[in-house]
Amino acid sequence: MANNHRREVIQDIGIIFISVVVAIILVETEVIVKILRYSGKLELLGSFVAGMFFTTVFTTAPAIVTLGEIARENSIWSTAILGATGAVLGDLIIFRFVRDRLSTHLIELVQHQGLGKRFKALLRLKYFRWFTFLLGGLIIASPLPDELGISLLGFSKMRVLLFIPLSLVFNFIGILFIGLVAKTL
Repeated sequence: MANNHRREVIQDIGIIFISVVVAIILVETEVIVKILRYSGKLELLGSFVAGMFFTTVFTTAPAIVTLGEIARENSIWSTAILGATGAVLGDLIIFRFVRDRLSTHLIELVQHQGLGKRFKALLRLKYFRWFTFLLGGLIIASPLPDELGISLLGFSKMRVLLFIPLSLVFNFIGILFIGLVAKTL
Protein backbone atom coordinates (compact mmCIF):
# COMPACT_ATOMS: atom_id res chain seq x y z
CA MET A 1 0.00 0.00 0.00
CA ALA A 2 2.85 2.41 0.80
CA ASN A 3 4.43 1.81 -2.61
CA ASN A 4 1.11 2.64 -4.34
CA HIS A 5 0.84 5.86 -2.35
CA ARG A 6 4.44 6.80 -3.13
CA ARG A 7 3.87 6.08 -6.84
CA GLU A 8 0.71 8.22 -6.86
CA VAL A 9 2.55 11.10 -5.19
CA ILE A 10 5.39 10.88 -7.71
CA GLN A 11 2.87 10.82 -10.58
CA ASP A 12 1.06 13.85 -9.15
CA ILE A 13 4.33 15.77 -8.79
CA GLY A 14 5.21 14.82 -12.36
CA ILE A 15 1.86 16.09 -13.64
CA ILE A 16 2.25 19.35 -11.74
CA PHE A 17 5.79 19.77 -13.12
CA ILE A 18 4.59 19.14 -16.67
CA SER A 19 1.74 21.61 -16.10
CA VAL A 20 4.19 24.32 -15.05
CA VAL A 21 6.46 23.57 -18.03
CA VAL A 22 3.47 23.83 -20.40
CA ALA A 23 2.52 27.16 -18.80
CA ILE A 24 6.04 28.49 -19.31
CA ILE A 25 6.04 27.33 -22.93
CA LEU A 26 2.66 28.98 -23.52
CA VAL A 27 3.97 32.27 -22.13
CA GLU A 28 7.27 32.19 -24.00
CA THR A 29 5.80 31.23 -27.39
CA GLU A 30 2.73 33.51 -27.03
CA VAL A 31 0.59 30.71 -28.47
CA ILE A 32 -2.47 31.77 -26.51
CA VAL A 33 -2.19 35.38 -27.67
CA LYS A 34 -1.95 34.23 -31.28
CA ILE A 35 -4.95 31.91 -30.93
CA LEU A 36 -7.03 34.62 -29.28
CA ARG A 37 -6.17 37.20 -31.92
CA TYR A 38 -6.93 34.76 -34.73
CA SER A 39 -10.21 33.47 -33.31
CA GLY A 40 -11.92 36.75 -32.42
CA LYS A 41 -14.65 35.78 -29.92
CA LEU A 42 -12.87 32.81 -28.40
CA GLU A 43 -12.13 34.86 -25.28
CA LEU A 44 -15.66 34.28 -23.96
CA LEU A 45 -15.48 30.50 -24.19
CA GLY A 46 -11.77 30.55 -23.39
CA SER A 47 -12.37 32.42 -20.12
CA PHE A 48 -15.03 29.93 -19.06
CA VAL A 49 -12.93 26.87 -19.93
CA ALA A 50 -9.75 28.32 -18.40
CA GLY A 51 -11.80 29.07 -15.27
CA MET A 52 -12.78 25.40 -15.05
CA PHE A 53 -9.11 24.44 -15.24
CA PHE A 54 -8.16 27.14 -12.70
CA THR A 55 -9.59 24.98 -9.93
CA THR A 56 -7.32 21.96 -9.84
CA VAL A 57 -3.64 21.70 -8.98
CA PHE A 58 -2.88 19.77 -12.16
CA THR A 59 -4.09 22.45 -14.57
CA THR A 60 -3.94 25.70 -12.63
CA ALA A 61 -0.62 26.92 -14.10
CA PRO A 62 -1.76 26.83 -17.75
CA ALA A 63 -5.15 28.23 -16.71
CA ILE A 64 -3.49 31.20 -14.99
CA VAL A 65 -1.47 31.91 -18.11
CA THR A 66 -4.55 31.62 -20.31
CA LEU A 67 -6.68 33.84 -18.08
CA GLY A 68 -3.87 36.40 -17.89
CA GLU A 69 -3.49 36.50 -21.66
CA ILE A 70 -7.24 36.76 -22.21
CA ALA A 71 -7.43 39.60 -19.68
CA ARG A 72 -4.54 41.42 -21.36
CA GLU A 73 -6.28 41.33 -24.71
CA ASN A 74 -9.86 41.88 -23.51
CA SER A 75 -11.91 43.16 -20.61
CA ILE A 76 -10.59 42.16 -17.20
CA TRP A 77 -14.15 42.18 -15.86
CA SER A 78 -15.64 39.83 -18.45
CA THR A 79 -12.63 37.55 -18.13
CA ALA A 80 -13.07 37.44 -14.35
CA ILE A 81 -16.85 36.88 -14.50
CA LEU A 82 -16.72 34.16 -17.12
CA GLY A 83 -13.62 32.58 -15.62
CA ALA A 84 -15.21 32.54 -12.17
CA THR A 85 -18.36 30.97 -13.60
CA GLY A 86 -16.28 28.19 -15.15
CA ALA A 87 -14.35 27.83 -11.91
CA VAL A 88 -17.61 27.34 -9.99
CA LEU A 89 -18.45 24.43 -12.25
CA GLY A 90 -14.99 22.94 -11.70
CA ASP A 91 -15.25 23.54 -7.96
CA LEU A 92 -18.68 21.88 -7.81
CA ILE A 93 -17.24 18.75 -9.36
CA ILE A 94 -14.41 18.77 -6.83
CA PHE A 95 -16.84 19.66 -4.01
CA ARG A 96 -18.95 16.61 -4.75
CA PHE A 97 -16.02 14.18 -4.83
CA VAL A 98 -13.40 15.61 -2.50
CA ARG A 99 -15.11 17.53 0.29
CA ASP A 100 -16.49 14.75 2.44
CA ARG A 101 -13.95 12.08 1.56
CA LEU A 102 -10.83 14.08 2.38
CA SER A 103 -12.36 15.64 5.48
CA THR A 104 -13.30 12.17 6.75
CA HIS A 105 -9.78 10.86 6.12
CA LEU A 106 -8.21 13.79 7.97
CA ILE A 107 -10.52 13.28 10.94
CA GLU A 108 -9.70 9.56 11.00
CA LEU A 109 -6.00 10.38 10.92
CA VAL A 110 -6.30 12.73 13.89
CA GLN A 111 -8.27 10.15 15.89
CA HIS A 112 -5.26 7.84 15.85
CA GLN A 113 -3.13 10.40 17.64
CA GLY A 114 -3.20 11.47 21.28
CA LEU A 115 -4.57 14.93 20.45
CA GLY A 116 -7.61 13.47 18.70
CA LYS A 117 -10.11 14.39 21.42
CA ARG A 118 -8.91 17.99 21.55
CA PHE A 119 -9.03 18.30 17.77
CA LYS A 120 -12.56 16.87 17.62
CA ALA A 121 -13.65 19.42 20.24
CA LEU A 122 -12.00 22.17 18.18
CA LEU A 123 -13.93 21.04 15.10
CA ARG A 124 -17.19 21.57 16.97
CA LEU A 125 -16.41 25.19 17.86
CA LYS A 126 -18.35 27.80 15.93
CA TYR A 127 -15.28 30.02 15.54
CA PHE A 128 -13.26 27.17 14.03
CA ARG A 129 -15.98 26.65 11.42
CA TRP A 130 -15.87 30.34 10.51
CA PHE A 131 -12.07 30.19 10.35
CA THR A 132 -12.13 27.18 8.01
CA PHE A 133 -14.84 28.91 5.96
CA LEU A 134 -12.68 32.03 5.52
CA LEU A 135 -9.42 30.15 4.99
CA GLY A 136 -11.06 27.80 2.47
CA GLY A 137 -12.44 30.79 0.56
CA LEU A 138 -9.04 32.49 0.48
CA ILE A 139 -7.43 29.32 -0.84
CA ILE A 140 -10.08 29.14 -3.57
CA ALA A 141 -9.26 32.76 -4.54
CA SER A 142 -5.54 32.03 -4.69
CA PRO A 143 -3.67 30.04 -7.30
CA LEU A 144 -3.32 27.30 -4.71
CA PRO A 145 -5.26 24.12 -5.51
CA ASP A 146 -8.97 24.46 -4.77
CA GLU A 147 -9.03 20.88 -3.50
CA LEU A 148 -7.38 22.08 -0.29
CA GLY A 149 -9.86 24.93 0.19
CA ILE A 150 -12.81 22.68 -0.55
CA SER A 151 -11.59 20.14 1.98
CA LEU A 152 -11.40 22.88 4.60
CA LEU A 153 -14.95 23.88 3.71
CA GLY A 154 -15.91 20.25 4.30
CA PHE A 155 -14.93 20.74 7.94
CA SER A 156 -17.47 23.53 8.23
CA LYS A 157 -20.19 21.27 6.74
CA MET A 158 -21.04 23.85 4.10
CA ARG A 159 -24.10 23.27 1.95
CA VAL A 160 -23.91 23.42 -1.84
CA LEU A 161 -26.28 26.42 -1.99
CA LEU A 162 -23.86 28.43 0.13
CA PHE A 163 -20.79 27.01 -1.58
CA ILE A 164 -21.78 28.23 -5.08
CA PRO A 165 -21.81 31.99 -4.31
CA LEU A 166 -18.70 31.63 -2.14
CA SER A 167 -16.84 29.90 -4.95
CA LEU A 168 -18.04 32.49 -7.47
CA VAL A 169 -16.95 35.47 -5.37
CA PHE A 170 -13.55 34.10 -4.37
CA ASN A 171 -12.72 32.79 -7.85
CA PHE A 172 -13.81 36.15 -9.32
CA ILE A 173 -11.43 37.95 -6.96
CA GLY A 174 -8.58 35.57 -7.78
CA ILE A 175 -9.07 35.80 -11.56
CA LEU A 176 -9.55 39.58 -11.38
CA PHE A 177 -6.21 39.80 -9.58
CA ILE A 178 -4.59 37.66 -12.28
CA GLY A 179 -6.05 39.97 -14.93
CA LEU A 180 -4.81 43.09 -13.15
CA VAL A 181 -1.32 41.67 -12.85
CA ALA A 182 -1.35 40.60 -16.51
CA LYS A 183 -2.42 44.08 -17.63
CA THR A 184 0.47 45.69 -15.76
CA LEU A 185 3.10 43.36 -17.25
